[in-house]
Amino acid sequence: MTIATLGSELSFPNPENAHHSGVLAVGGDLTPSRLLVAYSLGIFPWPAEGYPLLWHCPAQRFAVVPANLRVNRTLAKVLRKQPFRVTFDSDFSAVIAACAQTPRPGQDGTWITPQVLDAYTQLHTMGFAHSVEVWTTSGKTPRLVGGLYGVALGSAFFGESMFSLVGNASKVAFVVLCAQLRRRGFAVIDAQVHTPLMESLGGEFMPRKEFLTAVKAAVRVPRPIGKWDLDADLASGGLYTGAVESSE
Repeated sequence: MTIATLGSELSFPNPENAHHSGVLAVGGDLTPSRLLVAYSLGIFPWPAEGYPLLWHCPAQRFAVVPANLRVNRTLAKVLRKQPFRVTFDSDFSAVIAACAQTPRPGQDGTWITPQVLDAYTQLHTMGFAHSVEVWTTSGKTPRLVGGLYGVALGSAFFGESMFSLVGNASKVAFVVLCAQLRRRGFAVIDAQVHTPLMESLGGEFMPRKEFLTAVKAAVRVPRPIGKWDLDADLASGGLYTGAVESSE
């Protein structure tokens, strides 16, 4: 199967025709307009410095339905202790920079290139990309120790990356995100590919056709565009009881 080469026009091949590797197309750019078109079609970029820009749509997509969040006993104990303070969209640039800089087992370098940083920062300014920040509550000055970022379209959230500098910080970020998105009626969180962490939190494989159908419906749901705020009761600790109870 020939992999399509993108030109300057903002269009993509049918994502159901992606290569068995998941690669759909090569080339194009990371302009906000192209990224928004890609996400609306269930396609995501996977850049790497020194290589052509690749666009993916795997045959099996890993995703989480917010209502199906799983919290195991160990994480439930952490949540009940409320060791962190959580915010939304309070320091997007710090979160994406930390995602780029945090070492990951078996991974050399990062796919979050300077072009990616610039593109998603623009999406954040436009009100489409959002961050979750996890802060320590010990000490005089809060310290950013975990978080994640992604893109929201309609009732779909497309997760891009997360980081954790202390144990469980990224898990807490995701639990908070699920709690808030569940309240707002979000249908799906795209995790792109399988990881043990996302599986432990309720992620499951969705056949490409099923995932694309879900995304097509979700992105049509009208939603306000702009900065996100975390509900006051969730930010103050109410999320911990709610998230744990809904997962047991």
